[in-house]
Amino acid sequence: MRAHLARVDAVLVQAVIAAALSFAHLHDIASAAGQDGWKAWAYPISVDLLLVAAWRRLRSGTDKAAGWCWFVIALTASLGANVATAGLLDIHQVPAWLRILVAGWPAVAFLGGTLLAHTAPKPHADSAVEVIEDQEDAPEPSPPAPAQPAIKAPPERPAVPVPAALVDHARKVAAEHHTRTGAPIDTPTLRARLGVPAPMAEAIVTRL
Repeated sequence: MRAHLARVDAVLVQAVIAAALSFAHLHDIASAAGQDGWKAWAYPISVDLLLVAAWRRLRSGTDKAAGWCWFVIALTASLGANVATAGLLDIHQVPAWLRILVAGWPAVAFLGGTLLAHTAPKPHADSAVEVIEDQEDAPEPSPPAPAQPAIKAPPERPAVPVPAALVDHARKVAAEHHTRTGAPIDTPTLRARLGVPAPMAEAIVTRL
């Protein structure tokens, strides 16, 4: 664990030193090219941000052409400033072409940053193939269950016509049976006493 932390710390320290030196070189070149005050400090920030944005586009794995284009532009600006401060360029007598490049850099950095930040990356063809394969492998939906047939109610039994005289006679038989037994007459007994079919006996009982 300690060895891992020591290795991370060494890499971090090296990165901080390299970034600080590159930052200072860019500041010196911008200042020598006539950019005074806060503007000289803004130039190294602009170059580093464009470099980071291009690197992130490369790491995303999409639209690498744009990422490589702006990465090379930002790296050239950073590397050129570092090399220029190595004594190959007279800081006190900066040539006109360098002043033009430094003065035009903000527009270039703005264009690159905008394109990298707001250009939608194109999806991979492999991703589209995977989506199609996933749709093909998806299980087909099961067919809907057949609707259960509605249970029909049994047809009502047609009413049996009963003559009024037979009903009156049945009342007398039922009254006699109740007087003799103390209980109301039932359908089988009434049917036997009257000698009628079962449906007619049931119809007579409903009218008693």
